[in-house]
Amino acid sequence: MREEGSKATAGSPAGADRAAAAQKEPAITQNGHNPAHTASHDQGFDSPVPSPIVANTTPREQWGGKYEFLLSCIGYCVGLGNVWRFPYLCYRNGGGVFLIPYFIMLFVAGVPLFLMELSLGQYGAAGPITVWKCCPLLKGIGIGMLCVSTLVCLYYNVIIAWTFYYLGSSFQSPLPWSCDAIANAAVCSNNTAGNSSSGRARTPTEIFWNENVLGLVNSEGLHDPGPVRWPLALCLLAAWIIIFLCMLKGIRSSGKVVYVTATFPYFVLIVLIIRGATLEGSLQGIAFYLTPDWARLASAQVWSDAASQIFYSLGIGVGGLLSMASYNKFDNNVIRDTIIITTGNCCTSFFAGFAIFSILGHMAWRKGVSVGEVADTGPGLAFVAYPEALALLPGSVFWSIMFFLMLFMLGVDTLFGNMEGITTAVLDEFPQLRQNNLHKSLFLGSLCFGFYLMGLLLVTEGGIYWFTLIDSFSTSFGLIIITLFMCIGISFFYGVNQFCQDILDMIRHCPPWCSKVLIYFKACWCFFTPFLLMFILAFIFLEMYSTSLKYGSYVFPLWGKALGVCMGATCCLQILIWAIVAICKETGTLKHRFQKAIRPLNSWRVNNLNSTITPAEYMDSERVEGPFTVTLTDLDFHAMTWDTGSQT
Repeated sequence: MREEGSKATAGSPAGADRAAAAQKEPAITQNGHNPAHTASHDQGFDSPVPSPIVANTTPREQWGGKYEFLLSCIGYCVGLGNVWRFPYLCYRNGGGVFLIPYFIMLFVAGVPLFLMELSLGQYGAAGPITVWKCCPLLKGIGIGMLCVSTLVCLYYNVIIAWTFYYLGSSFQSPLPWSCDAIANAAVCSNNTAGNSSSGRARTPTEIFWNENVLGLVNSEGLHDPGPVRWPLALCLLAAWIIIFLCMLKGIRSSGKVVYVTATFPYFVLIVLIIRGATLEGSLQGIAFYLTPDWARLASAQVWSDAASQIFYSLGIGVGGLLSMASYNKFDNNVIRDTIIITTGNCCTSFFAGFAIFSILGHMAWRKGVSVGEVADTGPGLAFVAYPEALALLPGSVFWSIMFFLMLFMLGVDTLFGNMEGITTAVLDEFPQLRQNNLHKSLFLGSLCFGFYLMGLLLVTEGGIYWFTLIDSFSTSFGLIIITLFMCIGISFFYGVNQFCQDILDMIRHCPPWCSKVLIYFKACWCFFTPFLLMFILAFIFLEMYSTSLKYGSYVFPLWGKALGVCMGATCCLQILIWAIVAICKETGTLKHRFQKAIRPLNSWRVNNLNSTITPAEYMDSERVEGPFTVTLTDLDFHAMTWDTGSQT
């Protein structure tokens, strides 16, 4: 009903006369809405003084179609963690029984927070920082997301550089890490002669990874990074050039690239599963992957691992989801998209486990050991155990090329989302960059080059230690605190009922099931999700205090661990810092300052002109007293017509 009223107002004769009178004014398009709607909001105020001329703004980009958005989000969520992290966590935490806590965490925390980010970005049509016009007190959440995204981008492209190195090496026959290579003949003969009884003998893949790729043998630890590995530095440069070129035209270019990068990994996984099923010993690997250990459900570690995997794979709290959703059309069905993307992501994780462990089972059969002795996690699975398994397959060169192409596609898609979070946040805060393609390109080029220079530390001979440090703490407690405050802020400061109404406003023709599902999400946002996040946070702090950070046999020094804690603390402390700034720049008592700081700016709803709320319901002149915490736009000051006569 409200929608019809809005359309009627926009098309009224008064609105047409107003538009004709202001034909010389530059048109404003926000989130793809018709500029005529802007005039309709001015009709709610009878004033003899015409509204000031609004400066021209560059129209915000939009996805070429809903499939581009869906594929971009699926590509962002389906990353390297689905291939190397989920299968390892599954067999480490009781095999198939791990799926119970995994899906509980998915439905209680993952899906609700995913929907919250998509809805907030789509309704606000803004990036992680500017979107907090809905509650300026919480602008620090957006700054914190930006910090997390920066740390993730810094180390994530190093993984793509390693993938490039392996991809280039895969074009050699035999593979340089296989026993067929002449350089590895002595190592393989010693291993088969039984010399491993005195200790765990190094395999050719471990030697290739640690010596040829990382140069780790020349570094003593975190304090001794050593010189840059120039082959890796060149691979890292190539990776950043590819990211720059793919993002040069914004979502118009990256939205087309995902048609390939988001679908190709599925093709490779299907081929690998079919190939793995035909190998001797594959069933042993699958049994190891799925055999349930029901006693593991009593361990808090299992539940913590399930929650961390949900956050890691869905990309919650980093700003990428929020930024990508900000380019959606206002009436896109975010509930439908949330269900499709989260279901697809989790099914991919489970699906990838069959491809991984069928081949690891074959490797264990060939070596005469248990699957547990050949399986590893993180880089150890992707760049040690799996290349060794690939080397044992007939046609190993082909399978190696396919596998590392898949890793490259998975990594690039995830990095697109993280980079989009950073660029959208900056472009929204400095909209003049959008108006000049040259300036926008220079900004993106400078950003990529800056990340490349900082990433050189991670491709030194001791770079893997710095990589492990950033990887361990960038998405640790800081990310959980950011998402916790986002959930609490939207639910209790902005108002969960208002937020649900915003979602219904976007889904114009809301099916009956949508409104019923929102009741469940409302309960999660207010109660279940915050309590679950606090449980995870408490467990992370206990684990961080009681365990040491290690890479292989190297134990990180106390100062290194303290540096990692500072990284995480810097991200979440932005919430407190910017909340204090917001309160200090308001007027009145502390209580009044707080109340003012949690009220939306006028431009929050003016940006979304399809909103069913009438102008009189949300226009508040006190909201435009000054730019206290959020970069204001012309709409903040011209959202209502000022009556100079009444003012005097």
